[in-house]
Amino acid sequence: MKLLNKETNPFSVRKIRIQFLLILRNFPAILYILKWILITAIIGVCVGSASALFLHSLDFVTNYRESHIWIIALLPIAGLLIGLLYHYYGKEANAGNNLLIDTIHKPEKRIPFRMAPLVFLGTVVTHLFGGSAGREGTAIQMAGAIADVFRKPFRLTAEDSRILLVAATAAGFGSVFGTPFAGAIFGLEFYLIGRLRYNTLFPALLASVIADAVTKAWQANHTHYEISFIPDISPLNLLYTILAGIAFGLCAVLFSKGIHFVTNIFKSKIKYPPLRPFVGGIIVIIAVWAIDTTDYIGLGIPVIVDSFDSQLVPYAFLLKIAFTIVTLAAGFKGGEVTPLFFIGAALGNALSLFIPLPMALLAGIGFVAVFAGATNTPIACSIMAIELFGGGCGVYAAIACVISYLISGHTGIYGKQIVGEPKYGKYLHEKGRHLDEIKR
Repeated sequence: MKLLNKETNPFSVRKIRIQFLLILRNFPAILYILKWILITAIIGVCVGSASALFLHSLDFVTNYRESHIWIIALLPIAGLLIGLLYHYYGKEANAGNNLLIDTIHKPEKRIPFRMAPLVFLGTVVTHLFGGSAGREGTAIQMAGAIADVFRKPFRLTAEDSRILLVAATAAGFGSVFGTPFAGAIFGLEFYLIGRLRYNTLFPALLASVIADAVTKAWQANHTHYEISFIPDISPLNLLYTILAGIAFGLCAVLFSKGIHFVTNIFKSKIKYPPLRPFVGGIIVIIAVWAIDTTDYIGLGIPVIVDSFDSQLVPYAFLLKIAFTIVTLAAGFKGGEVTPLFFIGAALGNALSLFIPLPMALLAGIGFVAVFAGATNTPIACSIMAIELFGGGCGVYAAIACVISYLISGHTGIYGKQIVGEPKYGKYLHEKGRHLDEIKR
């Protein structure tokens, strides 16, 4: 009887010993969680604050430019100044997102902190004077440069440094677009095509959520989009979505190959780097004058919003491709993603003339699918659609993103991405290679 009581007593010595052993067994996991809670909290606060400052700055310069249109005439001078700044003070930082990707693959390398202020200033100036560029590249590069500072104080190993940079990428992306879950998955996808390293998932998710919360606490606004009607899923609607996904994938290839091609032209024809954005600026202002509209410079958010409920000119996506390629290939600073949102939404808007799906749905899935094909991040883009437009479009967005990802093949805007798992059999021989190597 006494023995029975000892076994059933919840506080028996044996049960306490078992619980203690279980805690000891899971102690490494507990330490891992506590360590990354501390690190990602610091990174999240820093990156979220930087993203908020960046978003507020972009709002200010965009509003100023739109109320003082004459300032676009100074774009070539602004380009020359950006070129000089990077040529003499930021050569290492000039690689941008590719430097961050390369450092994730080779953690012994370092990201210079000067990248953060340089890309911040360069992007703000680009938008102030009318260049067509985005914001994700700036947010990610600032996040990587900020995170790299903490590698030495935290005494991080090479593997921990890799995790830190992935978490920083997630924080930068999630906070600048207000999509923390998509940001976390983007951090896992964007440097290694076809594979996810789940040991980075917890730090990436936590950093992205914290950074997004901090950005919102600083009252930085994000654009809201609405898909008012989503049809029932049917075989015919899925077929239409696949056809649209093919178009989005081809558009992603056009953009990716176009920006690399024009970049090489600028480099081969203009040997002195600071002159490239000067010439690019001249081309942009001539184009603005020729078409007599500023719809295709800057972020283009108003046109993206309009694409969900108003018919745009069918070639709007081509104009945005041209303006963005010239701006970024010439050496102006900023990201490609928001222009890709514009291009995808405008293409979806145009496809609504031929594909019998709602205009807003086609604009929404185009918004994420062209981005998925150009960056090779289909899962992050599918999740982004749900975070931005609601869960009802999830199936349509996911199909379009995956189709676009497959159609784009081993191309993309990030040349330092490594093929972790080929997309299908044709590309098996390219496993483990950089996209830059494959292009050559």
